[in-house]
Amino acid sequence: MDLAERLEAVGRSLGEREAAHAEALAGARKTARELHGTVKQAFSRYHAAVRSAGAPHLEIELSPPRLDEKHVRAFEFELSRGRHRAIVVVKSRGEVALVGPFRTGKTEGPCRSFPVTASADIQNALGEFLASFVEEAATP
Repeated sequence: MDLAERLEAVGRSLGEREAAHAEALAGARKTARELHGTVKQAFSRYHAAVRSAGAPHLEIELSPPRLDEKHVRAFEFELSRGRHRAIVVVKSRGEVALVGPFRTGKTEGPCRSFPVTASADIQNALGEFLASFVEEAATP
């Protein structure tokens, strides 16, 4: 078997394995987009506040939702300012994980996880998570 045939066979096998997770992954994508919209809206108000206070250098970058870098069946989006990072991960198994805040080059963590169905808990934790991230990212 040549290289192309071998990779085709591996691709077919992996594709068949992952096809069973397509619906759950689509749900994770939808949830990630919804949470991203909520965070984006909250940060638009935060950005307006720091700009009006004369501190636009405290603005936070928000990445678009994308496939997770660690987990095959998850989506993530990242918040960043300088070396400070925080990540929101939505896993296809029905879990939302809030990772960080942390600095690049340092160990990730802490991580808090919630069932996707725990909307109120996620919203409360997301508020604490974002506030903690902003405080840490804005501390000299």
